Order: sequence, then structure tokens, then C-alpha cells
Amino acid sequence: VQLQASGGGLVQAGGSLRLSCVASGRSVRTYPVAWWRQAPGKDREFVASMLWNSSYTKYADSVKGRFTISRDNAKNSVYLQMQSLRPDDTAVYYCAAKSPGASDYNYWGQGTQVTVSS
Repeated sequence: VQLQASGGGLVQAGGSLRLSCVASGRSVRTYPVAWWRQAPGKDREFVASMLWNSSYTKYADSVKGRFTISRDNAKNSVYLQMQSLRPDDTAVYYCAAKSPGASDYNYWGQGTQVTVSS
């Protein structure tokens, strides 16, 4: 499975961005999917996740109410709608998928840079 993330960019505080992640090589429609991020000098941190059938979502406290994860299994894609962006949301954002039986996310995209200016 290859994951390709896109949609990052430079936005002012309070603005919005929508990240996309397209999977290829195999359908990920049965895989849990997630977004993670890594800011300069910091560890990678969890942002949001969703089960394969969209029945359950989980968010980091720092993004609850501002970010929304979604997926379109017909397009083998995952999205992250980000609103009310803050400078501390600045990071490289990664999409990830977890294959059945895997103990952790084992497929990762290359990352897309999100920069929020104050």
C-alpha cells in the first residue's frame, strides 16, 4: 500500500485547509486510518483516526471541534478538514493506515507541510 498525502500549504491563523490522502496498490477500505503530525523539534503526535466503516472517530484534545476526519472508500481516500487553524498546528501531517492484524499503523504517507502564520 502506498499513501500519498496532499493539500498542505501556508494559511493565516483562523483559516482552513483540507488534507487528502489517496491510497494505491491495495484497497484500504477495511483498514483503520489516521492522521498524525510532527512539528519541528517535536515527536510525531496523533491527530485523528477513523475505523474502516466510519463508525468510530477519535481526536486529539488539541484538535477536537476544529478538525474532522473522513474517508471515501470508493475513492480509497482519507481526508482531514482543518478549521480555525492556529500557529501551533504548524507541522508536517502524515496519513497512516493499519492493515488487519497489525499492532500499529504500518503504512505511512510521505507527509504534507502545513504552516499557519500568526
